[in-house]
Amino acid sequence: MIKLIVGNKGSGKTKLLVDLVTKAANTSNGNVVCIEKEPKLTFDIPSSVRLMETCKDSIEGYDEFYGYITGVLSGNFDITDLFIDSTLKIGGRDLNKLACFLEKLSNAIGSRELNLVMTISADKDELPVSVRSYIM
Repeated sequence: MIKLIVGNKGSGKTKLLVDLVTKAANTSNGNVVCIEKEPKLTFDIPSSVRLMETCKDSIEGYDEFYGYITGVLSGNFDITDLFIDSTLKIGGRDLNKLACFLEKLSNAIGSRELNLVMTISADKDELPVSVRSYIM
């Protein structure tokens, strides 16, 4: 299941994400992974959480990001929770491409037992209607 934490810069999205990561780390029976663009959450999340930075692999755009995420998921079927901070900084600000990315990702996840949460730095009203259905 994909869920989005949406709001403008400074609205507390990352703080909420960190709280959710911590809760998942304490309750999950599988692996918890957190993806960010650049290293900024290193000291905010539990050390048991696998922290990945897309800047190390030069990931840019939704096509590359999709491949990155599906590669991570394919390499470890024990991932129960996947958190992504700064989604638009990684994939880009084209909200129509974001909508296509989410649909493609949702299809790839299928019936897999996965809790996927992303932060989106945008106002809810800016988002395409299809994206709004993912908002927490």
